[in-house]
Amino acid sequence: MAYVHGHHATVLSSHQWRTVENSAGYLIEHLRAGLEVLDVGCGPGTITAGLAERVAPGTVTAVDAAAEILEEARRTAAERGVQNVEFAVADVHALDFPDGAFDVVHAHQVLQHVPDPVRALGEMRRVCRPGGVVAVRDADFGGMVWYPRPPGMDDWLPVYCEVARASGGEPEGGRRLVAWARAAGFTDVTASASAWCYSTPEEREWWSGSWGGRMVSSDVAERAVAGGHATRDELERIRAGWKEWAAADDGWFAVVHGEILCRK
Repeated sequence: MAYVHGHHATVLSSHQWRTVENSAGYLIEHLRAGLEVLDVGCGPGTITAGLAERVAPGTVTAVDAAAEILEEARRTAAERGVQNVEFAVADVHALDFPDGAFDVVHAHQVLQHVPDPVRALGEMRRVCRPGGVVAVRDADFGGMVWYPRPPGMDDWLPVYCEVARASGGEPEGGRRLVAWARAAGFTDVTASASAWCYSTPEEREWWSGSWGGRMVSSDVAERAVAGGHATRDELERIRAGWKEWAAADDGWFAVVHGEILCRK
């Protein structure tokens, strides 16, 4: 399984911004010192480091399918002086851990990208201890809202969704988390939702650079062209639309997320 976005700088600029506070707030009350945590799809490790700080002297095992991004995660932990993290390459569909190994199993922006989210949740359930929690948060691209709407941006969402689905993912995963969890065998599921919002000039410039940039420079762009979802010229028009949105004084963008806490 190859991550549809890849790890271009335009992608990592978004991932490196994420923290426990802005991306896992629904989980905070369930974190305490001494817990053993599995962080699935850890990426560059900014959320991982925050989890480790909150559960020390417990440990966090951070896994990702891409070995190269784990080096970035190791650097993040070292820069923050976090020493209670272990890193490993892993496939969420077949986790190489014994049953009941962790108190908390966490995944942020993972299930929308995997070919079998129910199987993935089944594995997360298996490695969670009785009484523990599986915590999952995913954006729902069908729930993204922005203003103003420059014509150049019109094709952004349809093109991305085509690319994501052609790669085996489900970009409207946020709304499906409860259904996936129940299909995986969970009976105690608490659902919630939260949002990121970008509206200041600095936020608009950064968010536009991330998404407009990845539509021409990242693996998303390569897959879009190779799969016949868009031409290079069309992708350039999409990026220009993102820049026009960012330049609007009243520009606003909201990213809606589904969240689930599953108790085993």
